[in-house]
Amino acid sequence: MDMAQESAQTAQVAHRTMDELRASVGTIRQAPSDNGTVALVVRRPDKNQREVLDEGHFDQAEGLAGDTWRLRQSSFTPDGAPHPDTQLTVMGVRAIGAISPDETRWPLAGDQLFVDLDLTYANLPPGTRLQIGEAVLEVTEQLHTGCGKFVERFGLDAMKWVNSPEGRELNLRGIYAKVVTPGRIRPGDTITKVAALVP
Repeated sequence: MDMAQESAQTAQVAHRTMDELRASVGTIRQAPSDNGTVALVVRRPDKNQREVLDEGHFDQAEGLAGDTWRLRQSSFTPDGAPHPDTQLTVMGVRAIGAISPDETRWPLAGDQLFVDLDLTYANLPPGTRLQIGEAVLEVTEQLHTGCGKFVERFGLDAMKWVNSPEGRELNLRGIYAKVVTPGRIRPGDTITKVAALVP
């Protein structure tokens, strides 16, 4: 998916209203607390580009191999280098499904993994490790919030919803994670909680 395709899709889509979004909260709360499932693996090979993968290779140096995370500067590191705790973003399929019933638009959210799993910090506190396929990821403390592009693609109500108190509680916009053990992740892989590291 490239910029031209994105612009065409965005121009034609009707965004969900706040009432429509809130109606999905009950379903979102029913996401499994463990033994979830990977729905999509998405790589960002360049700015405003998305590739839906049959298999992603994850490691500590790159995050998702071929993704642009390693090229993105961060204002939270002294030298502007990519922040190690924002390697990967993980979004719940029930949340993105409420925001966009059209699954072909889900990659526009910009997350690398779309999963059916309870992403609340009550269930996955920072430090929790997740076995996904061959890889192990660790949930980090960084907060994942929407940006201007999220509003353009999915509407202002979607942005307000994911950043509302309820949205923050449920981590509707998703969570950040980093790679602890390298390996392959594929759609359909099971997600299992390994441990929650307590400081």
